[in-house]
Amino acid sequence: MHFISEELEDYAANHSENEPALLVALNRETHQKVLQPRMLSGHFQGRVLSMIAKLVNPQHILEIGTFTGYATLSLAEGLRENGTLDTIDINEELYDFQKKYFDLSDWKNQIKQHLGNALDIIPTLGKKFDLVFIDADKENYTNYFNMIVPLMNKGGIILSDNVLWSGKVLEPVKPNDKSTKVLLEYNRLLKEDPRVETVLLPIRDGLTVSRVI
Repeated sequence: MHFISEELEDYAANHSENEPALLVALNRETHQKVLQPRMLSGHFQGRVLSMIAKLVNPQHILEIGTFTGYATLSLAEGLRENGTLDTIDINEELYDFQKKYFDLSDWKNQIKQHLGNALDIIPTLGKKFDLVFIDADKENYTNYFNMIVPLMNKGGIILSDNVLWSGKVLEPVKPNDKSTKVLLEYNRLLKEDPRVETVLLPIRDGLTVSRVI
């Protein structure tokens, strides 16, 4: 679902920073070889993620949901020189694809891939995070959020993707549509939770920026 016209989306992308060459290649190969390539962040959202990361200048980043690593590399652009980025995904078939591009990047020694259930992995990382990007199974968004908030440094930023869910958040919820129901509850939580201040941006499929107070 396009919330603004494709022409305006293209205009916004064309008047933002260019897509780095490595991400152009990753984008192309994702569309050639991977199912559901629309899950990839893409040029415009990637530049948004990069800009936020550069503004935060995080020591430690956590990403929940790696897919093919496009958002990972966009976020890594803001890492401090000795910073780390832990990225978690449950799809072992994409591990080597991700690693190929991570190894070609300037952050190959700073990005750590984790394979498995994020709710099991996050407590083992032993870090306080400055920036977190949640872009995994929607049913667990609330669980991820509640696990992450105590692990955030004060003023840290939590980004949540797909929070408009192709506009389904405005439609009557079908009885078997668990994802939309959970996202509605999640969006309400972010608005009302006193631990964060939140703004929901209508970028791509909806991106929420929450700052830990």
